[in-house]
Amino acid sequence: MAGISWQYVFKFIITGDAAVGKSSLLIRLTDQRFIANPDPTLGVEFGSKLITIPEESKVVKLQCWDTAGTESFRSITRSYYRGAAGCLLVYDVTSRKSFLNTRTWLADVRQHADPHLTCILVGNKVDLCQDESETQAEFNAEPISSVPPRSEFSNSKSKRQVSIEEAELFAKEEGLLFVESSAKSGLNVERAFEQAARDILEKIHRGAFDDDQSPGVKLSKPATGNNLVLDTARSRSVCCNT
Repeated sequence: MAGISWQYVFKFIITGDAAVGKSSLLIRLTDQRFIANPDPTLGVEFGSKLITIPEESKVVKLQCWDTAGTESFRSITRSYYRGAAGCLLVYDVTSRKSFLNTRTWLADVRQHADPHLTCILVGNKVDLCQDESETQAEFNAEPISSVPPRSEFSNSKSKRQVSIEEAELFAKEEGLLFVESSAKSGLNVERAFEQAARDILEKIHRGAFDDDQSPGVKLSKPATGNNLVLDTARSRSVCCNT
């Protein structure tokens, strides 16, 4: 990332039940790859990504904290919610339980994150229940050239348990952005982060975020040796010793 400058740094958290694909979304964002069976997240994992918002002529650095989805790590992960400006609230479209539990996760995030938090509801794993082309058309997404042929996906189909309409209604009621995605193909993964980043920029323009008081939104500082650690695409943080 040497020589690349950015105007803002946004703190993002990725939350939701275990096994909904949070780590896979982060790996897809930062490394542009998919791991079929990632290790369970122990505490929190970190990744960073530069994204460009053309209409704003801005480059934004996302600092993303992927949090564990099990109750045993809840007290640890809550500490990473503090000051977050953006949140991906993730559920599995083939798991109704994971969708119902988003209400609890959302309440937890809103209690600890920045009061002006931008949250996007992400229905992940659409590749398990329908063709990627169908989802892409529904959300008017940009074509993804890296989507593998259908034959490379699993032949087994899972039944969708959460409809688009139900998720959209929940998002509207709670004031959330919404998109469905596939970490496996990459469908709408970057789009989810970009939508949230655009919303944060709009809030900055309206004065909702104070650069000196909002830990989740920071203006870029001149590059120093201390910034190099943030340029690591992905690093594991195990946050407990028990």
